[in-house]
Amino acid sequence: MSAILTPVGLLLIMLAGYLFKRFGLFGQKDYRVLQTAEFNIVLPGAIVYSFATNPHDVSLLWVSLFAFLFAALPVVFIFLATRKRNVTDRAFLMLNGAGFNLGCFSFPVVQSFWGAGAVVPAAMFDIGNCIMVAAGTNVLTQQLLHIRPGKTLAEQHAGAAPTLPYTKKPKDKDAKRLARRALLGTIAKSFFGSVPFDTYLVMIVVTLANVPIPDWIASICQPLSGANALVSMLMVGMLMDLPQSKHDVKEVLSVIAWRVPFSVAFALVSWFLLPFSASVRAVMVICSLAPIAIFSTLFTDKVLGNAKLAGFSLAITAMIALVMMAVAHALMGV
Repeated sequence: MSAILTPVGLLLIMLAGYLFKRFGLFGQKDYRVLQTAEFNIVLPGAIVYSFATNPHDVSLLWVSLFAFLFAALPVVFIFLATRKRNVTDRAFLMLNGAGFNLGCFSFPVVQSFWGAGAVVPAAMFDIGNCIMVAAGTNVLTQQLLHIRPGKTLAEQHAGAAPTLPYTKKPKDKDAKRLARRALLGTIAKSFFGSVPFDTYLVMIVVTLANVPIPDWIASICQPLSGANALVSMLMVGMLMDLPQSKHDVKEVLSVIAWRVPFSVAFALVSWFLLPFSASVRAVMVICSLAPIAIFSTLFTDKVLGNAKLAGFSLAITAMIALVMMAVAHALMGV
């Protein structure tokens, strides 16, 4: 029963955040306070606590590789399949159609299914996933759609074209070198400017070097780990709003139409094809069925100024994920 009650509790926290905002206990922009705390303090603390309290097998980095592919492939497929749609719709689908909500949603679920040890393969899955959701998906979306970082699409006067106008590369060698340097700087800033991504990098180095994390660090991070699910789900509820138009409804349905087939396909690949033990494959199945990543709401806000629709999409996909996870758990029998 706890396996079902844990994700249901997360959905109820999300609902509480929405209702508190709806009745004026939270302001319309208050979610940004929790957003800052979640991405810069709480989630990094939860990552460190996971590595500090659970032994991480280096061989499970292969799980990270498959997770990276699972998070990256949908972005490319969506880009290729939506060439006739406008850049705003394409950006929304690319940012929300890929990646997995693991630290805030799947970690509590796999722990309730199989105990604390199941968090280890889930965390290794999240390493590969985090490369995309913490920065990669946003960078890929910006590059493929020619979106300039720092301004929303509305501020860049996005129209009905499938991409923003392409800026031709300069012909002068010095100008080309400066342009490449600027591009690499933008990409590096997107990746290394993400505190969770940086935390994972440090934890990978620590794992590869076989350096034990002191108990006092785990003790400091334990409250942050415990607060992770509450802060993240409350934040999503605070930024969530119901769709305001038929177009918004269509966008949410499009996200679901992309995510569900990919999630099921990745879950089947994980269970039937990957060369891991049944316990590891079972965790990968649950991770593959996870809802939209918290980062998607952040990047949707920066690119589209429409985090509320992303928050609603996250809530809907979380409900769908809950059902799929329960069915998968029953079918696997692990």
